[in-house]
Amino acid sequence: MRVIVATRNRGKLQEIKKLLEGINCEVLSMEEAGIHEDIAEDGLTFDENAIIKARAIRKITGGIVLADDSGLEVDFLNRAPGVYTARFLGEGARDADRCQGLLKLMEGVPDEYRGARFVCSAAIAAGDEEITVRGVLEGMIARQAAGSNGFGYDPVFLVPQYGKTLAQLDTEVKNRISHRGKAFRAVAERLREMLR
Repeated sequence: MRVIVATRNRGKLQEIKKLLEGINCEVLSMEEAGIHEDIAEDGLTFDENAIIKARAIRKITGGIVLADDSGLEVDFLNRAPGVYTARFLGEGARDADRCQGLLKLMEGVPDEYRGARFVCSAAIAAGDEEITVRGVLEGMIARQAAGSNGFGYDPVFLVPQYGKTLAQLDTEVKNRISHRGKAFRAVAERLREMLR
């Protein structure tokens, strides 16, 4: 069984492939499947954006497509950046620039107002069926960036029960507790059902 993941983000693709290990299917990125479409993510929620991407690629391939939309919600910023996480500090911004930009916005903010969460909405589109599942990881915005095992805002997202940022945790722990890990474990279960 071929499963296409509607993403060009290599870091995200590697995480998803790791989470789907053990399922008898070939997991391909859009690039690996020869799909070069640009998909407008114009939904107002993570769920809407995930379905928009999955639906668009399923129309091209007719096969099973996984997509996700994930992002960071910061309480002090009224849950921004939310669905605009990747574009929050400009289209061309690198991960390090985004992290530094967020830390600047949070300068001087006391710990009790630094609450944040990573949210992942994962969608499966197969045949006429479309479902979404959600994973959430609660934490807070750190005072400085730390760690190199991750991408995006991982170096500034502190996981209090470990006293480390998401980028400081090893891959096994990260995949067990992360928003994407939670969402894609539910996706993996659904794929197993489809294979039965």
